[in-house]
Parts: sequence; structure tokens; C-alpha cells
Amino acid sequence: MRIEFYQTPSGRNPVVDYIRALPIEERTLVDAVLEDVETHGLAAQLVSMRQIEGKLWELRIPPRTRIFYVVVERDRMILLHAYKKQGQKAPMREIETARRRMVQFF
Repeated sequence: MRIEFYQTPSGRNPVVDYIRALPIEERTLVDAVLEDVETHGLAAQLVSMRQIEGKLWELRIPPRTRIFYVVVERDRMILLHAYKKQGQKAPMREIETARRRMVQFF
């Protein structure tokens, strides 16, 4: 699966910025999970995924990193938004950010 990062109209890559700001241990784990997804697609063993709504999905990377994504075509994943999990449910503001970016992408 080909992984791409959402780019804002101003040219920023918010998911890349989020990953770069993580402590090295967490960044290494996120990189390993993304490599696993690139190699094995949605059957990757290192990651848990769940559907948020419609085409919007969430990668759950332990311990607390969450990345919203959408699959376009069959082999192209766009990473839209990342955040650090704080509670039981995904906060609505995080989902809204991912939704907005998905709409902008399409």
C-alpha cells in the first residue's frame, strides 16, 4: 500500500510534523507501523484500525498515537490527521479536523 501525507493548502504536512515532534521511542514505533502498512496493506499485524465514519478510518498505534486516514483506490492511503489519545473516545474536534482535510483532499 502506498502511504501519502495530507498537505495543507499552505504546504504544511501536519501528520509529518506530529510524527517528527514525538519522542524517539514513539517515533520509531510509528515508523515501524507505517512500514508494516506499506508492506502488508490493511492486513498489517502491527496496527489496529477502526472505522470512524464512511471512508474515514483511524490507525491506533500504541501507546497513544492515533492517525486518521482514508483509502483512495485500493492501494493508496492518505494520512490526514494525527493526535495523542487522551481519553476513551476520539474527541470531536480531532474528528472534525480529519473530516475537513478529507473534504479538501477530495
